[in-house]
Amino acid sequence: MSKSRADLMMDRLLGLQASTFDVEASAIVSVDGLIIASSLPSGVEEDRLSAMSAAMHSFGERIASELGRGMLDQIYVKGENGYVVLTDISGVAVLTVLTRSSAKLGLVFLEMRRAVEDLQKLIQHVG
Repeated sequence: MSKSRADLMMDRLLGLQASTFDVEASAIVSVDGLIIASSLPSGVEEDRLSAMSAAMHSFGERIASELGRGMLDQIYVKGENGYVVLTDISGVAVLTVLTRSSAKLGLVFLEMRRAVEDLQKLIQHVG
């Protein structure tokens, strides 16, 4: 029996987290703010993360457009306890990743790009 699209997305999130020690959590969120798939620790609320991810994506698109930066690719927020990195998935969803404060961002960005390439194939039929 083959896996569902949701299972494949979840597998990809787990693979992303396994690929680098720096990634603590990840989620795929629709631009409307709905969780599509997530691998989050118990202290992170899915609903809160999804709403903030969608809002940041929308705000980031507007900033990029109005300031002549082109299409939105990525947003990141640095806090004392780590980073929140959001990457667009084909304009219909966002990959949100939470990292440690000591994260090697180049590696995180590379792994996120690889994940997005895989997720684009799965996400195009969602929503």
